[in-house]
Amino acid sequence: MPQQEPSAREKLEQILTRLTVRKADERVFTKLYLETARDEADAADRRSAQGASRGPLDGRIVSIKDLFDVAGEATLAGSIIRQTATPATNDAVVVERLRAGGAVIIGKTLMTEFAFTAVGLNPHYRVAANAIDPNRVAGGSSTGAGITVAEGTSDISIGSDTGGSVRIPAALNGVVGFKPTAKRVPLEGAFPLSPSLDSIGPLARSVADCAIADAVMAGEAIAVPEAVSLSGLRIGVPHGQLFAAMEKPIADRFEQSLKGCEKAGAVIAECSIDDLIDAMADATSAGSIAGIEGSRVHAEWLHDETLDVDQRVRRPLLARLSVSQAVYINLMQRRQALARQMDQRIADFDIFALPTIPIAAPLIASVVANEAFYKHTESLLLRNTQVANQFDLAAISLPLPGLSLPGGLMLVGRHGADRRLLAMALSVEQLLSKLV
Repeated sequence: MPQQEPSAREKLEQILTRLTVRKADERVFTKLYLETARDEADAADRRSAQGASRGPLDGRIVSIKDLFDVAGEATLAGSIIRQTATPATNDAVVVERLRAGGAVIIGKTLMTEFAFTAVGLNPHYRVAANAIDPNRVAGGSSTGAGITVAEGTSDISIGSDTGGSVRIPAALNGVVGFKPTAKRVPLEGAFPLSPSLDSIGPLARSVADCAIADAVMAGEAIAVPEAVSLSGLRIGVPHGQLFAAMEKPIADRFEQSLKGCEKAGAVIAECSIDDLIDAMADATSAGSIAGIEGSRVHAEWLHDETLDVDQRVRRPLLARLSVSQAVYINLMQRRQALARQMDQRIADFDIFALPTIPIAAPLIASVVANEAFYKHTESLLLRNTQVANQFDLAAISLPLPGLSLPGGLMLVGRHGADRRLLAMALSVEQLLSKLV
């Protein structure tokens, strides 16, 4: 007889037992909701017994990034200066929707301070190590989200993605990470970094689980889309600057994945976007959109040097406060024009494919000891993923097969084509599973 799946409560208790063992050295979760999680798991089990399931998310163990409001507590967003902030009066909209879908919210996960950096270090917390190699970084800013899914202490974790903060930790920890089209998932109750770029997306061990969580948070019909056949699928590959400085194992596995898609009937074609990337770099020469908008979010405290804030966050935000409103407005108008051009470029294809990140996770000791290496690493981690945010596209990172240190295959779809992108990702995921 097939082994019976554990109940939601049984699975939750198995996870909590693991977390109890490491309680004195917990680095992934910043807060656990023991009582409410047990209540939610019991309620899910009762619904299951009564045949009254709320859908495929019911009873699943879900963690949330430490920037989502939970009623009755201050939202820290990875920062100790918010410990005295006014408690949230309501759950964030996505948290409300997850609970309504039957999710068991186990706790909040570690993030970099104010979601501004991508390597995964937060000076106010002990370093949370990569789930595959504890000597290496886990990525950010949704640092704990990538780890908890990879180690199995959550089925699904919810993060935010402003320049790659879902897809970077997903790729570095060997899981799936989905960045939806910005504003498709409501941002209310999520502490902002850049209102124009912020997206809320799931990390999970499968595309199907990401699709389920995404549908719940977007308020759409809760279903996994039907996989789109790879036969005849047009995949654009933007070789050029996004492929520079790529480590050989990642380059080899990426090319192997493309050949697998081609063998399955996909049409692989070159599609240069370097001119648009260069134009965006020129448009943001006075400062990144995230930096400028983030400086406005945090303007009240940036000049206070007595506050204990990560200088890798404070210094760049403070520098962007001097960018004038006129320059910012001109930048956003230019961005809209470039986004339209990118949409025209991608319209000839079903998806773009490129490596999520060009490198494997570096050693923690290396980025801690050498600030120049830290900055170089962060630049490489953000380089490819930020394109989807800058040009307002949807993107998903899938684990590349056969790597000793994880890497990601990123599929990028047109603005608003999120569910079709997920449907194509399902087929690519199935193919990748056969290439191991």
